[in-house]
Amino acid sequence: MAAAGTSVSAARSPGAPAGSEARVRRPPPARPSRLPPLLVLLAAAAGPGAGGAERLYRAGEDAVWVLDSGSVRGATANSSAAWLVQFYSSWCGHCIGYAPTWRALAGDVRDWAAAIRVAALDCAEEKNHEVCRAYEIHFYPTFRYFKAFAKDFTTGEDFKGLDREPQTVRHTMIDFLQSHTDEGRPPGCPSLNPIRPRDVLSLIDNSGGRYVAVLFESNSSYVGREVILDLIPYENIEVKRALGWDKAFLQKLGVSSVPSCYLIYPNGSHGLVTVGKPLRSFFSSYLKSLPDVRKKSLSLPEKPSKEDTSEAVVWREFDRSKLYAADLESGLHHLLRVELAARRSLAGAELKTLKDFVTVLAKLFPGRPPVRKLLETLQEWLASLPLDRIPYDAVLDLVNNKMRISGIFLTNHIKWVGCQGSRPELRGYTCSLWKLFHTLTVRAGTHPKALDGTGFEDDPQAVLQAIRRYVHVFFGCKECGEHFEEMAKESMDSVKTPDQAILWLWKKHNVVNSRLAGHPSEDPKFPKVPWPTPDLCPACHEEIKGLTSWNEGQVLLFLKRHYSSDNLEDKYSSDLGDAGEGAPATGAERAGGHASPGQPPADQGAESLRPPGVLPPRPRLSERSHQALDVKLGSLSGAEGRRGAGAGAAFLGTGFSSLDMSLCVVLYVASSLFLMLMYFFFRVRSKRWKVKHHHPSV
Repeated sequence: MAAAGTSVSAARSPGAPAGSEARVRRPPPARPSRLPPLLVLLAAAAGPGAGGAERLYRAGEDAVWVLDSGSVRGATANSSAAWLVQFYSSWCGHCIGYAPTWRALAGDVRDWAAAIRVAALDCAEEKNHEVCRAYEIHFYPTFRYFKAFAKDFTTGEDFKGLDREPQTVRHTMIDFLQSHTDEGRPPGCPSLNPIRPRDVLSLIDNSGGRYVAVLFESNSSYVGREVILDLIPYENIEVKRALGWDKAFLQKLGVSSVPSCYLIYPNGSHGLVTVGKPLRSFFSSYLKSLPDVRKKSLSLPEKPSKEDTSEAVVWREFDRSKLYAADLESGLHHLLRVELAARRSLAGAELKTLKDFVTVLAKLFPGRPPVRKLLETLQEWLASLPLDRIPYDAVLDLVNNKMRISGIFLTNHIKWVGCQGSRPELRGYTCSLWKLFHTLTVRAGTHPKALDGTGFEDDPQAVLQAIRRYVHVFFGCKECGEHFEEMAKESMDSVKTPDQAILWLWKKHNVVNSRLAGHPSEDPKFPKVPWPTPDLCPACHEEIKGLTSWNEGQVLLFLKRHYSSDNLEDKYSSDLGDAGEGAPATGAERAGGHASPGQPPADQGAESLRPPGVLPPRPRLSERSHQALDVKLGSLSGAEGRRGAGAGAAFLGTGFSSLDMSLCVVLYVASSLFLMLMYFFFRVRSKRWKVKHHHPSV
């Protein structure tokens, strides 16, 4: 299965400052509007950084301005136009479902581009992770307005509309434009303020050899302002708006109702315009069709150049009955390095939620030993923290193994296998999260002692509640998190045993599948049907009085088999790292590590990582590692802390492994013994010399 995506690099944004090299993927020049079908989503190159920005929005075809990390600041800083930017994630189901609406809005206001532009930036793209963090994007989609001529870096203003329907967003865009000062208003945006009756008379007397349209409307109406913006790129016509509060004046002009359009012709004649319906589209269409009214010759965005290349999706064959470590590890990578890293710091309830979730991961994650050891190390460090606020950079340093601890590693890129979709924006991260959550509930049920000593023992809801809090606090798709919270409030308290926790999550997953069946986020190659399907688990399905039903006892057995370590497949899993990412595990360490009390035994699914050998104790953070991380915690105070953290990391980055330390100890003992032998040798020799040369006196 292959999909293609086009990487676009267009000319500098007209609104960017001179000399800017930022490149913006722009929509094409205006052409007859034709909205794309609801389910048409762009197929782009697979994997992060490969055409991901065009997964939902296509530069050169959609009216949406496609931004990325290299263009967003150049486009929005000191721009001659205002911007409305949607920060989205291509894995977010709500973002996928909303994409047709956003494309429709962008097409609807295409002619407003000189005043305000509609753009999108994909935070799921690896190259955009840092910029989304800089703009403090925590949930998807997030909508931000950026004023024209902003001199300094700004994260923008949040969209505050009651809903995200095109009309509501259009009205909010107009309010935002009117919030500019007269000096800061985009030069391409006409005045949107109403004129006075006396000004209308002045226009009638001095038309200036062009059309002048005056929209009379009520104070709460947006029709006049919308028509003004619709006519921005047209010449030989000027549009004004006036409020219809002066009834006597309106009667004098023959205006009996509002909104109405009063037109002054180039020859000085004037009169009321008759349109089919008093709507924005009718007024705009009529005015655009007037003789000699035509579009200006503007420097509009162009189609992408043909030099840009597209990459093909690499399809990985997989067995649907297997659980793949690559999916779980890729999901952890995105969770720890992207989703959580959107926070600059963690405190209070957020920090407690992270600690609890990492504790559950460290005790129950069934993956390869280097990944489990990383989670255990992270959990130990978080548990030892005396602070109520930490910078997330300190967590990232540990996840990235900046302390060079031997034998811990987590892949630093995405490789979906069982979670790959027929298009890059489908399945992926959300699929891996469901697999991770199911795995955690199953491991808690099959290894009842795993959570001993954590404070979660003997609580059948512990894992579900940790998942619930994580989804509520951190999961990027806000609407998805709200749906999950509704399900949790409704029935999670009914869970009384670990087996019931396993089945509760399974039932709710099928509820979500049912709700999203037919949604644009549904992958046609992987339809959202009740799971497990009959071909995967025939015994799970029954018929009672002609109606299909579940055999929950068989479902429970299936879930425990499917999400067990015996069913975990290492095929396609990433290598264990290199010198730049922490030393890979040694042969003995790959044997599975040491299980702490209550820890599940080493997995049986990663045979290639398990040569025979004695199991060493799991790595613990040394005192110096703690000090290095503690220095990092001081980075909240500014650059001084960052310099200290760098020094600490450099000191610890000498690459000493446990084998190196063992050799050092052996050499130290050997040299000590050698020195002792030399000491006794010379001492004995000295005594002999004294006896040989001693002459008693007579």
